[in-house]
Amino acid sequence: MSVALVTGSAGLIGSEAARHFAALGLDIAGIDNDLRRYFFGDDGSTEWSLRRLTADLGEGYTHFDTDVRDRDGLSQIFKKYGRDIAVVIHTAAQPSHDWAAKEPYTDFDVNAVGALNVLENTRLHCPEAPFIFCSTNKVYGDRPNSLPLEELETRYEIEAGHPYEQGITEDMSIDGCLHSIFGVSKVAADVMVQEYGRYFGLRTACFRGGTLTGPAHSAAELHGFLAYLMRCVMEGRTYNLYGYKGKMVRDAIHSHDVLTAFEAYFRQPRSAEVYNLGGGRFANVSHIEAFRIAGEITGREAVVNYVDQARVGDHQWWISSMAKFQSHYPEWQQEYDVPTILREIYEANADSWVPR
Repeated sequence: MSVALVTGSAGLIGSEAARHFAALGLDIAGIDNDLRRYFFGDDGSTEWSLRRLTADLGEGYTHFDTDVRDRDGLSQIFKKYGRDIAVVIHTAAQPSHDWAAKEPYTDFDVNAVGALNVLENTRLHCPEAPFIFCSTNKVYGDRPNSLPLEELETRYEIEAGHPYEQGITEDMSIDGCLHSIFGVSKVAADVMVQEYGRYFGLRTACFRGGTLTGPAHSAAELHGFLAYLMRCVMEGRTYNLYGYKGKMVRDAIHSHDVLTAFEAYFRQPRSAEVYNLGGGRFANVSHIEAFRIAGEITGREAVVNYVDQARVGDHQWWISSMAKFQSHYPEWQQEYDVPTILREIYEANADSWVPR
């Protein structure tokens, strides 16, 4: 028996990971206690995703309603499977800038201490298993906002010829900048994952995600940019747009493309690696552009409440460079651009996200 142990298994990337690795022939041990309901209310709950996941995977999926802060609970799960664990995919997290500032203890305990708990159990019980960590581009803080940007009609764009023109690489400093409380907790986890690779020799990788998205996203205002934007347009909700004239740029990567990247690493793991993970130049969009695409797909106009003040530490322009990952795994290719992502989100939710 080979087992993929997935934390946050009912979330966007966790549920996609469970399905993807089950299709590769692995049994899935999923850990998720729906903290997203506590973070974001009913909109953010992953209960619906868990029901669908257990129905789809049947006996190939075993669920544990365990909190990643529960060391004893995690230890029992890892002991149960031991060296049958072929890969650990740690996606469980508190994912919101704004929410973290309300409860810093909870944010740090879930993101930083939770990651340490999963790492230490991996070291003790399945040290040969590749460890895949969902980090974030917020580890770079607001450093990207110091880049030379030009204001265009619908977006900001980096000046031509800049070293980051094709995307921000992993050499960007994480020091001397504003991170947000959320960014700090993820930095702590990110560095700890690297250290378990260097110090203990585990095969670990931090994937510093930009906008990770797809139809399995539980779309809530504080987390889930593209899914929540599409939900607002479909339901006629007011979308609160914060700062930068709506021209801030995000790259977006579909959960399917995330998981093919994870699979590539799983098949040829390396130690203490760090990879930026996003849509890059292949899939990026400003808020203004995303509203336009969503309108074309739905035939509905977005209702927008513009707030001139940007969120603390929010990126004005972010496009990831995938060059390092692609140099290590040259066969990996992205499939989903932004219009394709938004259309899939629309089609997946056409029966449930209806005007209120």
